[in-house]
Formats: sequence, structure tokens, C-alpha cells
Amino acid sequence: GEELVKKFAEEMEEMLGRKMKSVKVKLCKESTFQVNNNTAFSYVSFNIQVPTNVYNQDPDILNGVYMSEALNDIFVDNFQKDPTLTWQFFGSSTGFFRLYPGIQWTPDENGVVTFDCRNRNWYIQAATSPKDVIIVVDVSGSMKGLRLTIAKHTINTILDTLGENDFVNIIAYSDYVRYVEPCFKGILVQADLDNREHFKLLIDELHVKGEGKVKNAMKESFKILNEGSLCNQAIMLITDGAMEDFQDVFQEFNWPDRRVRVFTYLIGREMTFAENVKWIACNNKGYYTHVSTLADVQENVMEYLHVLSRPMVINHDHDIIWTEAYMDSVAQSLLMMTSVAMPVFSKKEETLSHGILLGVVGTDVALRELMRLAPRYKLGIQGYAFLITNNGYILSHPDLRPLTLKKKTAMVKGETGTLSLDVRTSVDKGRRVLFLRNDYFYTDIKETPFSLGIVLSRGYGEYIFTGNVSVEDGLHDLLTPDLTIANEWTYCETDIDPAHRKLTQLEAVKKYLTGKEPDLDCDSQLLQQTLFDAVVSAPMEAYWTALMLNTSGMEDGIETAFLGTRSGLLRFQRYAGIEKRSGRSFLTSTDMENIFTLDHFPVWYRRAAEYPDIDCYAIDNNGFVLISKRRSDVNVTLSVSPLAYVHKKKVDILQPCDTEYPSFIYEPSVKETNSIIKCGRCQKMFVVQQIPESNLLMLVVQADCDCSSRYWFFVPLDPVQHNASVKCDRMRSQKIRRRPESCHSYHPQENADDCGGASVISLSYVLLLLCLSIAGSIS
Repeated sequence: GEELVKKFAEEMEEMLGRKMKSVKVKLCKESTFQVNNNTAFSYVSFNIQVPTNVYNQDPDILNGVYMSEALNDIFVDNFQKDPTLTWQFFGSSTGFFRLYPGIQWTPDENGVVTFDCRNRNWYIQAATSPKDVIIVVDVSGSMKGLRLTIAKHTINTILDTLGENDFVNIIAYSDYVRYVEPCFKGILVQADLDNREHFKLLIDELHVKGEGKVKNAMKESFKILNEGSLCNQAIMLITDGAMEDFQDVFQEFNWPDRRVRVFTYLIGREMTFAENVKWIACNNKGYYTHVSTLADVQENVMEYLHVLSRPMVINHDHDIIWTEAYMDSVAQSLLMMTSVAMPVFSKKEETLSHGILLGVVGTDVALRELMRLAPRYKLGIQGYAFLITNNGYILSHPDLRPLTLKKKTAMVKGETGTLSLDVRTSVDKGRRVLFLRNDYFYTDIKETPFSLGIVLSRGYGEYIFTGNVSVEDGLHDLLTPDLTIANEWTYCETDIDPAHRKLTQLEAVKKYLTGKEPDLDCDSQLLQQTLFDAVVSAPMEAYWTALMLNTSGMEDGIETAFLGTRSGLLRFQRYAGIEKRSGRSFLTSTDMENIFTLDHFPVWYRRAAEYPDIDCYAIDNNGFVLISKRRSDVNVTLSVSPLAYVHKKKVDILQPCDTEYPSFIYEPSVKETNSIIKCGRCQKMFVVQQIPESNLLMLVVQADCDCSSRYWFFVPLDPVQHNASVKCDRMRSQKIRRRPESCHSYHPQENADDCGGASVISLSYVLLLLCLSIAGSIS
């Protein structure tokens, strides 16, 4: 297990390294581009998407599209070098999205394309470092009506820009200060999906009343942030501007270092207090925006991300980020994906201090492709591999089941180790339960936030039975009509060469073994095992056929005979009349539970493997164990029925110095026997057989019944107490996580005067002279 998890992790590191390399491009371009209303946004294999709320003829959009055209050749070159790449993309800070390969974007029923790349997790994570955010919202009487509606939408939009690497809380103020979630008083909570959605429900219930007094709300916010991290910290102040004296609170808590940035959002059309609201932002390294309508919210909220990215941009840091798992469509199939991305920024000297982020470049990675590097046949019948992230989320798991706290904690911390557990796992769509003893092995995947774990189950299937057969013999028995192999497994790699992509795994194996495609990359160990299994199981075809022809030997109701092996090989024979019976979908590609898949062995294979769990011993005629797979068993006496208990002398009361020794001797007239040993609520069967020309016996004992344990099938549970205190404690408890090491919160060259309003600095695209640098070049 330790060797396997290390090997798999190294192979995954190499694969993920290739994905990271695909986004580490270097693009420099110098050109002049005139704005043209006829500029086309479509390409043969690429397309440009612009959200409906962004004007697609804006000069910044048009010139940005032209500027990023050079990415097309890079994307194509990346795909030729690594055909397993799915989507490659560039998301611009102005809102347009360049995608390869291109797709047809379908508007909703209102004709609106709502997708905005700047809201995607990969964009937000790449654009900023981890951040602690306090959202402070004015709920005084002046915020009634449309202002409150805009304020709520602004809060929800800010929440949508946060992820699992961020922490957040929300404070509402009027005459007094209150937390929208009282359970979170005085703390920051992880901005995971559960907490973000919980906040949104609470925000929807906000009501206005009283006079707006911001000073105490700001004091409370600074106190919370003082207990937080040393990375990006921000206060988001959402108000219509009506406020009392507030300046001294910043002098007391935030100056001169201005460690906490303050972003202000002036709500409504009224501009009377605009200077006050702008002063707060400009004197605390933040950004001021005026949000007068609901349509203004999205663009104005996004400004804070670009401000937080300034230190990273000025320092030319190119942190690569990986996202949590999500569902996406590839080739008309929904797959679990993760994305790798990194920032793109301007290196123009005249705007360097403004730290202008141009966008984010990235690619998607299908997790199925990653998990193919931990092949099923090496993990055994009940074994599997899984991945978790630094935030404790499951990235990939065959059942997406929760993990035990102890194992998860060590993995989140990036540790290497092992663990053994008794577990119950469900099969057959949750209708049946298997009881297993599992060994867990885990380690981190270098240069990523992920950790890999593999599970090996003890007992049947723990070892691989291998043998050598000639390719000629194996191929002869492999190419029979009753035989298939697991098409989701990788016997031969068919994704590299486009000419191979339509081949089934069996077709690819045949072409490789016959020399027609010698350049195919195939798993020699798996092929050898498959050929061996094909030869050994070949007689089954003749046996099943004979049964079918001899109707008197067929039991009524038999529909299909089948056999599977650890190499993913499946033989089956369907009998006459099957089309009229219930099993016509059995062992077909639609019956995923009963065939070999990337995630699991067939359910009938897994259930059968649970029960013929046996222990084998060679014992002598006195019952002493001479050979066992467990060293601790050797020289221990086993008492079984064919071994007669011998009494030398029967005494009622032992006297001093008398010692009684139990002894056993085998009855030589019994050549072979079997019986049952009862162990409480279970029983085990054994078979004993003489080994010819010796005083030894072979003993085979059913091992799934443990005589040393008591089995309870129904365990009464104590009633769970539900009250407000328990609920609050649960909500406040923080998940186990490992925060990213990289942080960019400060740079001495940052120009904080660019703080919104009339001071906005924009990058001129009419004469474009830029160098987009993303840490290295494709080689």
C-alpha cells in the first residue's frame, strides 16, 4: 500500500504538472488596432463569449479580444502535446471569455447569457490571495425600499466572489450593531457553500429601522479582523452615506499601516454623502463605487478583486491555483472536473504601480482521467483510490462518501501515513451492506493542494494470482464471442493519438498484440494478467455450451452463466428465451452496477468475494500449526473435531504439583472430513484432509465468522438532543483545513490613490503595447 500510494501520487503529480505547464504561457504583442463595429468574435475552433450585461462593442472588449488572439495558437499547440486537455480558456477582467474548443452559447428563456467568467471560482481564486472579509450593511431607516433591495443584491454578489480559502462574517447596523447570524458573533467563518447560502437566507430577512451609526460597526469589524489571518483583510461597507463622525475609528484601528482595506458601496441615486463614503475607501487602500441601480451591482462589486490583486501583479507573482470539484459538460457527458488557473497582468512600466490585472488563463481537468492512474486491478476487489483538497473536501471518491475524521485530518495537513479501520460500505445502490477491514494509505501530491489516499481491503482479493502464457495462446482465447474486458479501464492508452480514440479497449489490445499498432502505450502487467485469465477460463465456454445443449442438465429459470476475473475479464453465456426474461439488461453497458467500471468491480463480484474468506493451515497430527500466512499462528494448537482429546488420567481434584495438559491426536482412519464450529451468533465451516505420506493435514477454515467477537445486528441509539445551543456550537465549529501558503497582501510600490470615482485608471487599448507574462513558456 505504501509503495502503491507513493507511485500513484508521483504519476498524478506528473500529469497535473503537464496541465499546469499548459497555462504557463508567455505572450508578448505589440500592435495597433482601430475600433470597428464589424469586428467578428467567432473562429473556426474558438469562440468569444460576452455576458449580456457587458457591451460587446466597448473598445476595451474589442481590443482585448484582438490582443488575446495569440492564445489561439498556444491552445492548439497545447492540445497537440496533451490530447487529454479538455477546455482551455482566458477570462478577461473586462468580462469577455475566450474558449477553446468553441461551443454554441445558448441564451435562457429571456434571451440572456448570464455566464460571466469573472464569477467563476477559478477566476476569483487566481485573481486574489485568501481573504478575510467583513460585510457591513446599513439597515437604518433611510435604506428602505429600492436601496435595501440593491444592498441585499450587493451582499449576495460579494458572497458569490468568495470561496473555501476565504473567511467572512456580516454585520448590520442602525442605532445598534448586530450580527445577521448571532451564532457567528465575534468570529470569522469559512466562506464555503453552506455558509454562503445560509447568509443569503438571513440577508433576505433584513429590515430597516432607526438611525445609521457606522462607528461602532467599524470598531466591531476591526476587532474581529485583528483575530484573523495576516493575509488580505477587507471591510465591505454598504450604505447610502448618512453617517455620524467616523474618521477617528480608522485612526485608532487601521492607521498608519492600513492593513485592512475598506471598500465602500454608495447605494441609491443620492450623492449628498458621496465624499464621505469615498474618503473612507481612499484613506484605507480600498475602492469607492456608486451603485444606483441593480444593473450596476455586478461590475462595481468586481472592482474589489482587481484592487486586492495589485500586490501580486506588481510583484509579478504567478501563483497557480486548483479549484474544488464541480460538474461540467464534456462531449455531451457530465463529468466531475477541477480547474487549474493563473493570473495574467500588464507589465507596462507606466501603469505598473496600479497593478492592472488583465485576466486569468486556465484549463479544466477531468477527474476520471486523473483516477485512471490508480488502476482498479492493482487495488483489489473492494479497494479504491480517492482525493481530497486542502479544505477537506472530497475531490474524487467512487461513492463520494464522507471520510473518517482521523484520516481526513492527517490528509488535509498533507501528511503521509497509514490507518486501519473496520468499515461498513454499501453496494447495490445502497440496498446491501458489506463489512470490511480496510487499510488506508495516504500522501500529498506535490505542487498541488491535493492529497491522495488508497484503500486496500483485507481478506479475499488481497493478492494477485499471476501466470505466464504465450501471446499467441492468450490472444486466441481472448478473441472469443463470449468474452469482454472492462472498457472503462486502461489496458491501452487510446486518448493520445486521435486515430485511436474510437477504438474500444478490446480492439486496442488486439491491434497492439497483433503488431498492427505497436506504438500504442499499453499496461504490460494488466495485459499479461488478462491473457492468463483468458487461457485459464477458456474451458468455461465449452462447459456452458454443453449445458445449454443438454436441456435435462439445465435447471429451470437459468438465464445467464457468467464469470469475472480481477483483470476485468468477463465471460458470459445467455441461454434461449433470454429476450423474454427479466435479465435482458444484465451485464450490458446500461447495467453499471453489474459490470467492471472505473469506480468499482461488479456488485455480484464484490458480494461473492466477501464470503468465501478462508484461512488455510498445515497442521501436524497433534494439531500444532506448522504453516500459516500469519507468523503468530505457528506452534499454536488448533482444536477441531477430528482431533480427539486424550485424557491420561481422570482426577476430580488436582493435588499440589499435579499439572493437566490438554493434548490432541489425529484419528488416522479419517482421510477427510468437514464440520461446523458455532461461534455465538455465527458459525464457521471447516474442511480437513490428510496430506499423503506424512503426519500432516491441510485445514481450511471459513474466516468470515470471528469467534473472538460478539456480533450485534441492531444497536439502539441514544436520542439526539436538538436545541439552539447545540445548533450554534455546530455552526461555529470550523472545518479541518490547510490554508494556502501563498499570500500577497502588500507591496510598497502600490498606488493606492486609484480608489474609485473620478480617479479610475484604465489601460488604453487604442495603441496597445503590452506584454502579458505568465511565468515561462511552452517548450
